[in-house]
Formats: sequence, structure tokens, C-alpha cells
Amino acid sequence: MKEKLTIPELHEMTRKGEKIALLTAYDYPTALIEDRAGIDIILVGDSVAMTVLGYKSTLSVTLEEMLIFTKAVTRGVERAFVVADMPFLTYKTDVNTAIRNAGRFIQEGNADAVKLEGAGIVVPKVKAIVDSGIPVMGHIGLTPQSIGILGGYKVQGTKKESALKLIDDSKKLEDAGVFSIIAESIPRELTPFIKDAVNIPVYGIGAGAYVDGQILVVHDILGLFEDFIPRFVKKYTDLSKTLEDVFSRYINDVKNGNFPDDKQMYHMDKKELEKLKITLKKHKDSF
Repeated sequence: MKEKLTIPELHEMTRKGEKIALLTAYDYPTALIEDRAGIDIILVGDSVAMTVLGYKSTLSVTLEEMLIFTKAVTRGVERAFVVADMPFLTYKTDVNTAIRNAGRFIQEGNADAVKLEGAGIVVPKVKAIVDSGIPVMGHIGLTPQSIGILGGYKVQGTKKESALKLIDDSKKLEDAGVFSIIAESIPRELTPFIKDAVNIPVYGIGAGAYVDGQILVVHDILGLFEDFIPRFVKKYTDLSKTLEDVFSRYINDVKNGNFPDDKQMYHMDKKELEKLKITLKKHKDSF
């Protein structure tokens, strides 16, 4: 059995200059394969709302739904560090609610940590959750749960004022106790200033190469989510076309009578079959 990665080990990997590889996962088989491949951190992202559940944004996924996906992922993981996204309105209301909901991801979901989006009013909740013994990952830049305020999925920190705010947000999150920060959709020129401002790992998604690790949505790199493809995505394969081809071949086999063939059928012992036929012939009026 592989040894579970810990926060100190992740920090030591960063200190030694090793990049951390992160991916999302939402189900047991995907988590199993990612873990077997050697992924370092798995995020059970609220992106599941769009990639799996078909919602228009991340705002619709509920705490109960996120717990189901988190449980599925953690069942398939031995080594990877698992972080669960806290969904919309599960932590911004009040501190006690934030702690209670975060605790459910640890107790029920078996996650190793939770992720909260943003800073500002979120900072006291982050501190309270950390103080309660639950590790927290921060998230700055484009925060999808705030797209109504941000005006959509837009690059953040392109102006001096907004860039300074992101730098300040990262400091406040570090002071509140986060063990790492995800920076999403920010100019690559800004990333070094954020990294220099904190002493914790900064992982990027659309934040350029000057980060301590990269994270992408698994459905994006596999070509399984087609509604929109962010600029920062690198598609490693196109499973959508592969699966469509497989499904088409299956449909044709069924309609043409090519499936199942003898290899996919169970067989009855010939002697038992003869006994059955004799019995049925004798008692055909009874059946």
C-alpha cells in the first residue's frame, strides 16, 4: 500500500523544486487511475456541477452532492492528497456553519483538506476552519462561485489595482493559515509577485509557468467537456470522439445482430439441456 502524501511532504517537494501535479476527479474509477498514475493532489472540484451534472455553473451543486463525489474519490485513493471544494453558500454565511460543513468533508467524505474561494469575508472563516483542525487550500483570481459579481469567466488582475488586491489577498489567506493557494486565470506576469509575497505553495490554473504546480479539470484534458474550452487547457486526448465511436459500433452491432456472439454467451450443459427438453415435452401443457 502506498503511503499517503501529507502537507509537510508536499511542502518539502516544493522546497526541493519538484512541481506538484494536480487534477480534478469526481468518481472512484477516475481517482483510482489518477492515483495509480502518480498524481499528487486530487481536487474534488465543484466543477463537477458542469462537467458531470450538467448545470450551467458551479453555483447549483449542493453540499450533499459534493459529499457523494468526495466519498467516491477517496475510496479510490491511496497516495494522493484529496482536497474537497466547499460549494456555494456553505461557508460564507457564518463561522459556525463554515466549520460544520468543512468538518463533514473530513468526517464523512474522508477528504484530507477543503478548498474555499476568495478572500475578504472568507478570511475569518478560513482561520476558524484551520483553527478547528481542518487544512484549507485557498483560491484567488477567477473564483467561479463569484461569476455573477465578476461578470463571467474573465481574466483577473490585469490592472494595477486588481493585481495589488490579489497579492494582498494571498497574504491574508496565508496569515489565516491556508497551506497552499490556487491562482486561477491571472496574467503570467503577476504570478511571480504573488509567489514572492507568500511562503506557501502557489498552484496555477491559467496562471502561467512560474508556479509550484499545475491543476486542470480532468474532463478538459480528456476532451469530455465541450461546452467551452478555456485558453489555459491542454487537451491530451479526445475521448469524446473515441466514446462516440465506441457507442456507434455497439449500436450497430446490436441492430445488426453481431452482439452478442458466442464468446459473450453462457451455455447450458448438453445433458442438462436434453433433460430439460424431455421434461418440457412431457409436461408441455403445464407450462
